Amino acid sequence: MNAPTTGEIAMPSSSSEQMRLILDSLRLTRTGEDTFAGVSLPQLSGRIYGGQVLAQALVAADDTLPGPGPDDGGARQLHSVHGYFLRPGSTADGVTLAVERLHDGRSFSTRRTHAFQSEKPILSFISSYQVDQPGGEHALAAPDAPAPEDLPSAIDLFESLDHPVAKFMSSTAAFDIRHVGRSLYVGPDPERNDHQMLWMRARSPLPEGTSQLIHRALLAYACDQVMLEPALRRLGLSWRTKGMSMASLDHSMWWHRELRVDDWLLFDQRSPSAQGGRALGSATVFDRAGRHVATIAQEGMLRVPDGPNEVAGTGTDETWKRPSLR
Repeated sequence: MNAPTTGEIAMPSSSSEQMRLILDSLRLTRTGEDTFAGVSLPQLSGRIYGGQVLAQALVAADDTLPGPGPDDGGARQLHSVHGYFLRPGSTADGVTLAVERLHDGRSFSTRRTHAFQSEKPILSFISSYQVDQPGGEHALAAPDAPAPEDLPSAIDLFESLDHPVAKFMSSTAAFDIRHVGRSLYVGPDPERNDHQMLWMRARSPLPEGTSQLIHRALLAYACDQVMLEPALRRLGLSWRTKGMSMASLDHSMWWHRELRVDDWLLFDQRSPSAQGGRALGSATVFDRAGRHVATIAQEGMLRVPDGPNEVAGTGTDETWKRPSLR
C-alpha cells in the first residue's frame, strides 16, 4: 500500500479521474501493526466528507483480519458496521486509523476502529466479518421503480447550472444519482413525503478484479450523501435551504449479498422520525436484478433557522449542503 500520509488529494482534472481519486484515498499506508494513514479528498467546505473516512476505516479494519487459509476458517467478509461520527475533520490534514482486534472466532471476527486527526478521534465504529456459510434465506422484494435510464441524472442537472458549487459537484462526483420523482438539489418537494427512491451507480467501471470489500466500502462512501434526504423531503427542505446545517452523527450498515457499485443500485428510503435537531433516515438497497443487497440507517444533525420561509425550504443561499463529520 502506497499513499501520501497527510494532506488533501488534488481536484480531478477530467471525469475519468473521479473514481480513481476515491480508490487512491482507500490505498492506505501502514504505519504500525494495526495503524494506518490516509489522505483526504477535496471539499469546498474544507471539512471531510463523512463517507470518505468511513470507507477508509473499513479498509483499515479489513487489513487486520485472519488470513483466508483453512486454519483461519476461510476468508471473512464484512457484513455489518455500527459507528459514530465524533468531530469535524479537516481536508487539509491526513487521517490516522487505529484498529483494535476484539475477537477472532471460528466463524466471525470483530474489530473496533478509530479515525484520528490531531490526535483526537473523529470517527469510532465496530465492524463484524463472517466466513461464507450456508443457511436459511429470505429477503425483501424490490419495489416497482422506473428504470434508471428513464430518469434525469443529477450530473446533467449540475452541468446545466452556471454556479461554482454545481460545477464543483459535477467535476468531483464519482457517482450518478437518479431520483424517482423530484430531486431536492435546487428546491423542496411540495408534497412533503417521507419516502423516496433513487438509483445510484459509479460513473465509471471499477478496475477488473476489484474486491468485494472495496465495493462494500464504496457503498458506505456513496450512501452518506443521500441518507437524510427523506427527512428533508418530509420537512419541506432542500439542499439549498437558507441557513440549514447538517452533519452525520451515527451510521449503521448491513451487507446481505454481494454487490457491485458500478451497476445500478436502487435505494428505497424513509425517514421514520425527526426531532430535537436530529433526523433519522433508513434505506433498503437492491441491485438491478431485484436482490436485497444492503440495509442502512443513519441519524444526523438537521438544524434550520426559525421562520416559516426557511422551514418551508423557500429560502436559498449561495451553496449546496453536503453531509460531513459533525
